[in-house]
Amino acid sequence: MDQNKKTILKNFSPIKILIPVLLGLGATAWLFIKDDKLSDLKGIAEANWWWLAAALLVLVIRDLGYMYRIRSLTDKFLTWRNSLDVIMLWEFASAITPSVVGGTTIATIVLNKEGIPLGKSLAYVMLTAVLDNMFFIIAAPIALLATQGDVFPDFGLSASDVNALKTAFYISYSLIAVYTFVMIYALFVRPRAFKWILLKLTGWKLLRKWRVNAFHHGNEIIWASQQLRGKDFNYWARAVISTIFVWSARYFLLNCLIAAFTDVTFAEHMLIFSRNLIFWIVMLVAITPGGAGIVEMAFPSFFGLFLGRFSNIVVVLYRLITYYPYLILGSVFLPRWVAKVFGRSSVEDEVKV
Repeated sequence: MDQNKKTILKNFSPIKILIPVLLGLGATAWLFIKDDKLSDLKGIAEANWWWLAAALLVLVIRDLGYMYRIRSLTDKFLTWRNSLDVIMLWEFASAITPSVVGGTTIATIVLNKEGIPLGKSLAYVMLTAVLDNMFFIIAAPIALLATQGDVFPDFGLSASDVNALKTAFYISYSLIAVYTFVMIYALFVRPRAFKWILLKLTGWKLLRKWRVNAFHHGNEIIWASQQLRGKDFNYWARAVISTIFVWSARYFLLNCLIAAFTDVTFAEHMLIFSRNLIFWIVMLVAITPGGAGIVEMAFPSFFGLFLGRFSNIVVVLYRLITYYPYLILGSVFLPRWVAKVFGRSSVEDEVKV
């Protein structure tokens, strides 16, 4: 069997889909059972359905933005239909892998099997990671300054919990910043020097077992760098603007859900948006697939101040809208995509999701 096909099927196995589902459902159930709050589920009847519809619309617009971005980054090599396949499978991979890992390996394979050479596939995936991380790096300080520290929640938390949360944020932010600037240096400044550094580091006895991987990764960086040279201003403008758009839409979706249950002022909208940014930077170091379980547990501390008794129902809706659909859609798109790019023989036997 094609090695890429093995990787796809291994990463998208039923057990890897089941784990985040069970973690998420378990954490959600605990939120309602621990304080005997099952009756809170009735709160859905009090929702403003226009705001709920707005949340769904924002979700669709966000995914269209992702499709536009990947199509633009590939210089329109991908059709809109192929862009839909790529984004759905990319989101699927992100949903079933830890946040700190993401779906980048799968995304590279998916792009490659859509007919994009490996070097370009690597370049596009690495570039999206750099663009996404740069959004966090620039937006987080703006959020901190704009909210004058209120961006860190203290609802239901002790002083030590708040300090631990701040520490987690600063560690996560620092790791993102270091990784991103190293990637920028490697991709756009000195790719061959970066490979040399990797080989030097893995020449040490303690790191020698990773030397082969370092060699391959160094080559990948060089290939990717070559593909991104010579891009014009319009290319980079589209890349930056579409990145700002998709992440803004991603965060504003929660604003819509909160506004569906409580009156929110403009200032509170800005605070919710800013807290969501900090929330996800902290969640980027989550070790569970898609942050399953951890998101549900941390959500009330960040946003319970705005929601009161609606906090649990909103976290359920938030995950139902932004997380579980991609598990379902991915399970639908995957068999068809595997059949398309690898051939239909034995696909039905090998992909049971």
